[in-house]
Amino acid sequence: MNNLNKGPLLKSYKNLYCIFLFTMMMGFSLTAQQRDLDSGKKYTINDIKVTGAQSFNEQTVIAFTGLKKGDRIYIPGEKLSAVTKKLWEQNLFSDIAFYVTNIDGDKADLELYIVELPKLNEVTIEGIRKGKKKDILKENKLDPGTKLTKNLLTTTKNKIRNKFKEDGYLNAQVILSQTPHLDSTGQEIAKNLNITIDKGERVKVSDIDFEGNEQFSDGKLRRAMKETKQKFFFRIFKRSKYTKEGFEKDKVSIIDKYKANGYRDARIIEDTLIIKDDKNVALNIKVEEGDKYYFGNIRFIGNSVYTDSQLRQVLGIEKGATYNGVLLQERIADVEDPEAQDLTNLYQNNGYLFSNINPVEVAVRNDTIDFEIRIREGKLAYFDHVTVVGNDKTNDHVIYRELRTRPGQKYSKRNVVRTIRELGQLGYFDPEQLSPNFKNVDPNSGTVDLEYSVVEKGASQIELQGGYGGGGFVGTLGLSFNNFSLRNIFNKEAYKPLPMGDGQKLSLRAQASSFYQTYSLSLTEPWFGGKKPVQLSTSFSHTVQYFYDYRNRDVDKDRRFLITGGSVGIAQRLKWPDDFFQLSQAISFQHYNLKNYNTSLFTFGDGYSNNLAYTIGLSRNNTATNPIYPVSGSDFGITAKLTVPYSAFNGVDYGALADERATLAEVPNTSSNFRAAQNRIADIDQERFKWLEYYKIKFKGNWYTNLIDKLVLKTGTEFGFLGAYNKERGIPPFERFFVGGDGLGSFSLDGREVIQLRGYENQSLSDLDGNTIFNKFSLELRYPVTLKQMASIYVLGFAEGGNAFNGFRDYNPFELKRSAGLGLRIFMPAFGLLGIDFGYGFDNELGRIGPSGWSTHFILGQQF
Repeated sequence: MNNLNKGPLLKSYKNLYCIFLFTMMMGFSLTAQQRDLDSGKKYTINDIKVTGAQSFNEQTVIAFTGLKKGDRIYIPGEKLSAVTKKLWEQNLFSDIAFYVTNIDGDKADLELYIVELPKLNEVTIEGIRKGKKKDILKENKLDPGTKLTKNLLTTTKNKIRNKFKEDGYLNAQVILSQTPHLDSTGQEIAKNLNITIDKGERVKVSDIDFEGNEQFSDGKLRRAMKETKQKFFFRIFKRSKYTKEGFEKDKVSIIDKYKANGYRDARIIEDTLIIKDDKNVALNIKVEEGDKYYFGNIRFIGNSVYTDSQLRQVLGIEKGATYNGVLLQERIADVEDPEAQDLTNLYQNNGYLFSNINPVEVAVRNDTIDFEIRIREGKLAYFDHVTVVGNDKTNDHVIYRELRTRPGQKYSKRNVVRTIRELGQLGYFDPEQLSPNFKNVDPNSGTVDLEYSVVEKGASQIELQGGYGGGGFVGTLGLSFNNFSLRNIFNKEAYKPLPMGDGQKLSLRAQASSFYQTYSLSLTEPWFGGKKPVQLSTSFSHTVQYFYDYRNRDVDKDRRFLITGGSVGIAQRLKWPDDFFQLSQAISFQHYNLKNYNTSLFTFGDGYSNNLAYTIGLSRNNTATNPIYPVSGSDFGITAKLTVPYSAFNGVDYGALADERATLAEVPNTSSNFRAAQNRIADIDQERFKWLEYYKIKFKGNWYTNLIDKLVLKTGTEFGFLGAYNKERGIPPFERFFVGGDGLGSFSLDGREVIQLRGYENQSLSDLDGNTIFNKFSLELRYPVTLKQMASIYVLGFAEGGNAFNGFRDYNPFELKRSAGLGLRIFMPAFGLLGIDFGYGFDNELGRIGPSGWSTHFILGQQF
């Protein structure tokens, strides 16, 4: 019996025909078996083998083909073609072929020859910085073990080139090369991929010229372009670069500029890109402006839910006004602002998810355009199923209690947007990845399913630091668990590594040096009782301060000052004027105990003071979703801290005590009565400060405005006043304001408040004993470098002014200490907010002449 040794590849009749011609040219005659094979005769599979360069088990491959011994198939035929196609579709092989190795009557032996695609071992990238390399590997899914298909290599090359083109590198070049990865025996088992990137120079736009523009100058049209900017030496916030996508957006912006000013028919009839050199291009844009138009009659068609007058009030466009196509579209549906006061939101916030509103030009009379606003209201929509996915740490009830959308409720776009904001404000999820997903939207039944997708982020922070401050080494250990579960504290299985997921906040902090120790504990439950957003806060702290001789650097532990205190507070979300308001109340107590501790601050070395106070505050926070980098909204609050007016009922004549103290203070230190006078002053002060008596009013407000892209302007103001009920008793030396510096609470035990004013040394703008009034105004421009989950980074420029005063007689809100500078903020979930500021003080500090000059401030754990 003759064998067809490695016979023809049986993929198609075309292959067989080629072999036939080849054999005829070589002078061979076809055997009968070859003629049968060529004609597609049916054979029984006698044996199947798998050969070639591949790592798969032979029996696994055969099982995947679906072929087995004893099968009757046509050779060649559709069965083998289908198997071959099925194997190609796996994207695992670079070569696939069926061979007939032997024919014995109607029995045939088959060999499946396959060559497996090489696997990726490692990728090296040259020509860019390390951070960019990680992005390229992730975006192109170049993981070890990935099959190196031609499609993968081509797609990777194009993606990288396009990525750099989008950033203005039009001449970027990408070269891919492969090298074998060998095992210990020298056999190739994978491929290493090397990617060489030559970005070249960023291509800038040297000139942007216009033709045909008469109504607007070239400069005004250039300013309408947000993505493509002409090269200019003093350009800071928007660098000059050319990208095709950005230029296309800007052409729309140019036309919108005309439409916003009445030129409905304006169009760009030609644009030309002129390549000057490898670094510069020029743009020439030819426009046709057309005529100026005005609004005529505007009618509403199809509305039954709202009257014409109600709709006209929201539309806000009067007959005779200059035609503004951009404004008209914004009043119909503002795609830039999901909470805009427009007609679409008017309907969608009241259940009409399926409504559709279209403005239609119905008549053009000379320069006047009549419109019909055609409205299809549709059925009322209701939420059917509302679910949350992605929370693998936070318990469901913590999320669901924040949802403003419930099954069975009427659809409201406003409530969807508000829910996203509330979930972002929790701090447990990445606010940049929060998204509402609409599913099973059914206009016939009027129902919609809503799924909120969340991505967990680190909710705990650790503070571990050491430094030199207050005359010695200071060590600090702080732990903050922002998604703690108190109910599982005794559940061993819940420690992963700590019980988490119930939304409580637990903070522990210890700070110590050679001469003082401070310990604090606080716990916050945001939904006390579990049914309403009522926040319960408790805290406890204890401090021991030993007398420290700064000259000799000696600690005397027999002279000490102890402070023990705690507070309980409750905060409730209000419904009026709106539910962004919150009313908070707290009672706090501090006990100051002095043991042989005489300093300039306390004239009584052995004694005590008590500070029992009630604090009430009203605040409103409607900032956008991301609490780290809000781009819109405001956050303001006013608080009043009040003590009991003891002097009104304790029967002490503080006027007489004040007169006696003033007389004793005049006794010269050379007098034999000086010591007795000082002891009596200590007794008087002990009586005055046995229970502190004061009231403190503070206001703080911040407003955020999104200017361009992600550039945000933060505007802020602060004011504080410390007053006394009884002028004869006076204002205590506690609770005072100290202005200047980084704003971090420095080493202090007297309840002082440190007010940030960069560009000056810490507390350098206040008296030695502090002040009773301060005000501050600030402007801060912010721009994000990245807002990713692992680290949020933004740069800022600031200008601020403030000052401190003693009483309203000295108060002048325009007498400010001014400063300006630059800064950087980095927020990492595990460590909180870190930053650095370089500020220049334009005015003098107290007791100094000339401007304060440059100061560097480090920010640790401060609020955003």
